[in-house]
Amino acid sequence: MLIMITKRILHLALVIIGMSLLMFIASRMLPGDPAVMAAGGVDASPEMIEHARKEYGLDKPLFIQYILYIKQIIIERDLGRSFIDREPIIDKLKLYYPATFELAGFGILFACLVGIPLGVISAVKSGSIIDNLSRVTSLFLVSMPIFWLGLMFIFIFYGVLNIFPYGARLSSNVGLPPHVTGILTIDCLFAGDFMKLKIVLLHLTLPSIVLGSISLGIIARMTRASVLEVLTENYIITGRAKGLSEKTVIWKYAFRNATIPIITVIGIQLGVLMGGAVLTETVFNWPGVGKFAIEAVDNKDYPSIMGFALTYSFIYALVNMIIDIIYAWLNPKISIK
Repeated sequence: MLIMITKRILHLALVIIGMSLLMFIASRMLPGDPAVMAAGGVDASPEMIEHARKEYGLDKPLFIQYILYIKQIIIERDLGRSFIDREPIIDKLKLYYPATFELAGFGILFACLVGIPLGVISAVKSGSIIDNLSRVTSLFLVSMPIFWLGLMFIFIFYGVLNIFPYGARLSSNVGLPPHVTGILTIDCLFAGDFMKLKIVLLHLTLPSIVLGSISLGIIARMTRASVLEVLTENYIITGRAKGLSEKTVIWKYAFRNATIPIITVIGIQLGVLMGGAVLTETVFNWPGVGKFAIEAVDNKDYPSIMGFALTYSFIYALVNMIIDIIYAWLNPKISIK
């Protein structure tokens, strides 16, 4: 296990280096001169633009710029400063990422709590009306544009029924809980403020359901396929012949042995939700890293774009590494090379 984890960490480092190089080159290929933005925009004088070009090392060859950027990250632990407000990007990401983690976490939790039981029931009742409805629902959710679904949810549950609030993580008249993690649900629990926790959960409900809806369909389909395959195994037939209850056969034996493909898709979907949060956060005016990335692209804020892309790639690769470790823990017979 230790050797496998070490290999995975080395692979993670290589992936991050490769991704950082590709993203650095891609960011420099975007339209516009980054020196103009760094100098304050199109109204900046030629002298100011030239000064900004030298200050940010934009007058050097592209490869040298990349080496200096990586050196800045590794040695100085600095992602640079924003062209717009000159604030450290790492501080801005620390402010925005907890909101995205919270939204993606509740989105995948919703998808798992609904999608896994739906998939198991669909597999057990294969060919029935429940199975057919489950497949149609899964296909509908996978095919639905997330921004359209978000707008419909806002219109129905906020505009018409007025059941859930819209926008922000808390109501404007409610103060933030004492900062511990930046994830408001956890901070409210630490503070023991359950009234504020209720408000936070109300604000989370609509965006997390919308964000998790696509993953719900995929998880349900994968769960159905995995459980359906396991149900044909001899040990399932033996368990039923020995008189074990159907609940025990399904959940203790069938589902347990079908978990590896399900965990795979959950891990992938968690990364997808982090990226999909860009649209959801924009629709719901959620102050997360997705909204931060959209604003950075609009403003051609290259250091902020790189900071977001690099940290997101690291998180996605880290999630996949954790999934590999869980594989080995669940089934030691699996050989991960």
